[in-house]
Amino acid sequence: MTSSTPRPSRLRAALGAGVAVTAACAVCCAGPVLAVLGGIGVTSAIGALWMPVLAVIAVAAGIGVLVLRKRRRTASCRTSPAPADLGMPTLGPPPADSTPAR
Repeated sequence: MTSSTPRPSRLRAALGAGVAVTAACAVCCAGPVLAVLGGIGVTSAIGALWMPVLAVIAVAAGIGVLVLRKRRRTASCRTSPAPADLGMPTLGPPPADSTPAR
């Protein structure tokens, strides 16, 4: 009398493993999920209770962007209008103006 259905012990083992995996996933992901939801909740509460804070933050962010753009523009790399000496050897006799003086 052998049946093709799994025995109850194997079914319970598979069910137990599934529960364990689900619990491990919930423990692992609970912190980041709660942190994101908490951040959204705090931001929403500030926005709902005190609207000028959002205006101040927006102005501060805009000023920060302008300051960073100005710093990057002044610190950008510029080339000098002088010829570059590449240190390449010349072919042929040396130029007349570079003869050593005696």
